[in-house]
Amino acid sequence: MTTVRQDESVPEPDLAALAGSLPAGALVTDPDAMAAYTRDHAQHVTPGVPLAVVRATCTADVQAALRFAAAHRVPVVPRGTGSGLSGGSTAIDSCIVVALDEMRAVRIDRATRTATAQPGAFNAEVKAAAAAQGLWYPPDPSSFEFCSIGGNVATNAGGLCCVKYGVTADYVLGLTVVLADGRAVTLGGPRMKDVAGLPLTKLFVGSEGTLGVVTEVVLRLVPPQQRPVSLVATFAEMAAAITAVREITSRLRPSMLELMDRTTINAVEDLTRMGLDRDAAAMLVIQSDEPGPRSVEDLAVIEQICTAAGASECFASDDPDDSESFVAARRMAVLAVEKKGTLLLEDAGVPLPRLGDLAAGVERISADRDTLIALVAHAGDGNTHPMIVFDATDADAVTRAEAAFDDIMRLTISLGGTITGEHGVGRLKQPWLGDQLGPDVAALGQTIKDALDPLGILNPGVIFAR
Repeated sequence: MTTVRQDESVPEPDLAALAGSLPAGALVTDPDAMAAYTRDHAQHVTPGVPLAVVRATCTADVQAALRFAAAHRVPVVPRGTGSGLSGGSTAIDSCIVVALDEMRAVRIDRATRTATAQPGAFNAEVKAAAAAQGLWYPPDPSSFEFCSIGGNVATNAGGLCCVKYGVTADYVLGLTVVLADGRAVTLGGPRMKDVAGLPLTKLFVGSEGTLGVVTEVVLRLVPPQQRPVSLVATFAEMAAAITAVREITSRLRPSMLELMDRTTINAVEDLTRMGLDRDAAAMLVIQSDEPGPRSVEDLAVIEQICTAAGASECFASDDPDDSESFVAARRMAVLAVEKKGTLLLEDAGVPLPRLGDLAAGVERISADRDTLIALVAHAGDGNTHPMIVFDATDADAVTRAEAAFDDIMRLTISLGGTITGEHGVGRLKQPWLGDQLGPDVAALGQTIKDALDPLGILNPGVIFAR
């Protein structure tokens, strides 16, 4: 149960006082209007009823909300665009939702090759602003068109090209963070090298709003990506595709190495009619963006590897339209599978040598629990997304789906993996976190949480049980 440390001497919240410290219209208390701010895309996490929503427009608005919350011991749930998949921005009863979606400013500094973005800016907006200045922001979650930079920082989001280019944390140089007591601190900045003091900037990346609320991010930019060449390989057996993945990653550094299983392939084909092989057990989408002829040479080696591993078909292309269609098919995997029923979406990552064990285990769990499970993966870095599909109106189907979710969490931990590679722990996966971390590491995390949030008001129930 989510709780906030209580004190009988704390006065009852006076929302009029909070409204007075905010711009006109920034405080929302109408239940119908607040409903739009109560949940993210985690369908299996039930939202509570907020006390109020603060539609922040600047750091000062967030400070006002946090000072009020601290004075009255009201829990605070930060929220970006609500595209999260683990319940990390799902409202709890009597909380204040601090909505950051109106904070959308982005500015580019070519001299330092940085972008300074407010948390509500879409990932795609940062990419576009960087591209307009001849630069590139690499992290690219499948939801890049509508996920926010603040949410990406909160969960340390990755994406399709992180196998080569890394995840959000690799590009965060600085943050402005509002702490639990309302103080705003600036961490890091537009400097490539900076080891002054403890590395606090990285502490807040991936903390899911439990240590502070991010109101500005300084991001490292790089020169634009070379035009990639692509290869799609289909396999009659999942094990053969995994063998190809292991061999590719041991010899080369592709810019993308994605996997889709038969269920996902068919779901995408149902939606797009683009001619995917419905009989294939697995499909790999691979790209190389090495400069000059090197990318074509790498793709030839990758094709040889896939053929030797048992690929039934390989199709290579340096045509940008072909490349975009392959990537689009992978990006729409969740949307396509979601049309088959309600989803419980996992985010399990394992060391690459155990990827085959995880894939085989998910297939076993699907059969044992009589539940459809589709599998997609950022295969090049071992991060998988098992999608458990069920009928939410069938109580028995719900029970089986929940059991399958638990099975996959436990299997992942047993393989030396992680219960989340990029979606965050949120509320959905919090019950399994202790099993992965162990008591000493969990206690260390709680010590840091208690130091920065002694009242326990920041996103209670996310990552930490309180």
